[in-house]
Amino acid sequence: MRHIPLGRHDTISEIMLGTMTFGTQTSQADAHTQIDMACDAGVTWLDTAEMYPVNPVRAETLGLTEEIVGNWVANGGAGRIKLATKHSGDGSHARGGAPITSESIPKAIEGSLKRLKSEAIDLYQFHWPNRGSFQFRKYWTYRPEGTRDAILQNMADCVGALEREVSRGTIKSFGLSNESTWGMDQWMMLSSDEDGGDGPARPVSIQNEYSVLFRLADTDMAEMMTYEDITMLAFSPLATGLITGKYQNGAVPEGSRKSLNENLGGRWSDRVEGTVAAYLDMAAEHGIDPVHMALAWLQTRPFNCSAILGATTVPQLEHGLKAQDMVLSDELIAAIDNLNKAHPLPY
Repeated sequence: MRHIPLGRHDTISEIMLGTMTFGTQTSQADAHTQIDMACDAGVTWLDTAEMYPVNPVRAETLGLTEEIVGNWVANGGAGRIKLATKHSGDGSHARGGAPITSESIPKAIEGSLKRLKSEAIDLYQFHWPNRGSFQFRKYWTYRPEGTRDAILQNMADCVGALEREVSRGTIKSFGLSNESTWGMDQWMMLSSDEDGGDGPARPVSIQNEYSVLFRLADTDMAEMMTYEDITMLAFSPLATGLITGKYQNGAVPEGSRKSLNENLGGRWSDRVEGTVAAYLDMAAEHGIDPVHMALAWLQTRPFNCSAILGATTVPQLEHGLKAQDMVLSDELIAAIDNLNKAHPLPY
């Protein structure tokens, strides 16, 4: 499996294992099989979060996915895969919906470490900004929230807390999720050392939604990632399963995400089915499985990108992992770009 830079000082496999269904749609036994399968295929990183599992997110299941991963770690998995997890943001079920602060960071890390049965977290991420975000279909009506001074003070305080955790050895690196280019710029400046070099809490990654169907990151975000050595950890690289074609013509497979979340978190619209049909036809024309096309396409981007591949079932993961090391033709890459022009932001 190809490996790409993670920030400036580490590497990551082109596919990392997503875990958000572990504990709801995916049983612990199947979850452990998936982790073993991923490791055997060359996957070097696993991504989880304190708020997982999802579909649905419930206060009573908070942390269950981390516990399932931790049980795998304790049962001989330690050292086989690196662990990334996330601190929930403002409005979550965690800590009564309190925002991320310098006080919440050490407590959240201790909770995750206990559940993960690990001595350190390899990549610690903030799940979403306190100030709000245009992610999750909020861009249609997005308005920035909060005052600049308050936002920057909170960020500076959090950087200090993160640096203390790095010194303590509880976390090894830091990343953001559902962030903007402006936000990333602030985090990078605030985490620089006195000489303008990299401080211990300088972000190495950004985990945002990104796929052939959803290319919101292709302009200023792409420029920032390219020149600042920030790695994209792309969630929903298969557009919540849309690119598989399993929801075409009104189909809703039993146990699928759409069976639990009818509009796929705001992604299902009148334009989606026709857009997906166009990509499916194009994949068939080029003799490639659409899942493999979508995952391999991420390696054609001008910035470093790893796909967070989450699968409800073991066979789904087995199928997705076959995309590793695949190289798309220039003709197919151009065709994907042309379809993006014809079907921009279908959700």
